[in-house]
Amino acid sequence: MTARLRALPPLTALLATLLAVSVWAQNPPPPTPAPPPGEFDSCLAKLRAPARAVGVNDASFTRFTQGLQPDMSVIDKLNYQPEFRTAVWDYLAGLVDDQRVAEGQGMLALHAETLKRVQERYGVDPATVVAVWGVESNFGQTFGKSPLVQSLGTLSCFGRRQGYFRTELFAALRILQEGHIARERLVGSWAGAFGHTQFMPSTFERLAVDFDGDGKADLMDSAADALASTANFLHKAGWQSNQPWGFEVRLPRGFNSSGEGRRTKRPMSEWAERGVTHTDGSPLPSGMGVAGLLTPAGPQGPAFLVLRNFDAIYGYNASESYGLAIAHLSDRLRGGGAFATPWPTDDPGLSRAERREVQTLLIARGHDIGEVDGMLGDKSRAAIRAEQERLGQEASGRAGQKLLKSLRGL
Repeated sequence: MTARLRALPPLTALLATLLAVSVWAQNPPPPTPAPPPGEFDSCLAKLRAPARAVGVNDASFTRFTQGLQPDMSVIDKLNYQPEFRTAVWDYLAGLVDDQRVAEGQGMLALHAETLKRVQERYGVDPATVVAVWGVESNFGQTFGKSPLVQSLGTLSCFGRRQGYFRTELFAALRILQEGHIARERLVGSWAGAFGHTQFMPSTFERLAVDFDGDGKADLMDSAADALASTANFLHKAGWQSNQPWGFEVRLPRGFNSSGEGRRTKRPMSEWAERGVTHTDGSPLPSGMGVAGLLTPAGPQGPAFLVLRNFDAIYGYNASESYGLAIAHLSDRLRGGGAFATPWPTDDPGLSRAERREVQTLLIARGHDIGEVDGMLGDKSRAAIRAEQERLGQEASGRAGQKLLKSLRGL
């Protein structure tokens, strides 16, 4: 479900992304209208035969789809995905903050024995597994509330990539048919991911494991099963236990990064010959094979040499911003700090605590934004635009450090 600007040079892609975010925030599209009566039922009826062909019997299909109503809000979400439309410094600020690092280190200690056994079996280090857990469900605190059959049924009949979502719908129906998870427990994200580490149904069928020995792979109620299943995913994606995901580097002045990227792998020696070093100026390591250069905000921002393990993380959710969030959080869990090079912006992003503070300050100004949850949804963005107009700032609907400081000073 990507909409990334792959064909553009990094800085051009960034500017285009920021423009898209600004346009969306100022002029959000109207909600997707409900389909004509009977259209959804007709679509589901046409899916019965292809579902039967991949192992969903008629009784199960009827039982789990009878009376199903479409949820058209998932189509709106399909068309707006933050990892592809949000500036990278905003995206990472909300996913990798001090609160999540502290909670993640607590989880490393709490599940140390399980994570040790997971590493012994799959070769994936505890910090990386826990980083995925933290980003995907906030360590089991946020699973999502969308009934999977409803969401996937809607996405199978409307919007983009219907073929992909039909595959996931049929997998979800097989999971229910085989009794792995009760229907009322099979809830998750709007796109169909579920459990502690948010597996899609087809991924569950391929890679979920029973690690606690109770006879079933349970990603909803067993942290052990979820952590081991995540490690199994990364292992099958080619994880190399003797290598890091990559590391931040310093580019020489005037470095031409045009044409470079995650896929354009070069020997470490070639990067060294071109003047790339560690951020402290020390030479690059040898013996790590090939690496690609990632400059998510252009050559003026943080730069990274990424190895095969970054590609494995990328496979979990095909977004480089997502992969960088997992990689950075795993480093922070090991005791690492912030990136050495600042993001090229004069208005950095907000942590989740700061986003909650913005919401609290908006409520104090009389805005109805709903629950203070750190999730800046439509109501919060509308209130932000109103405050930005009053403050004489660009009414972008985006909350950054400038807005927070202005609201604090009122």
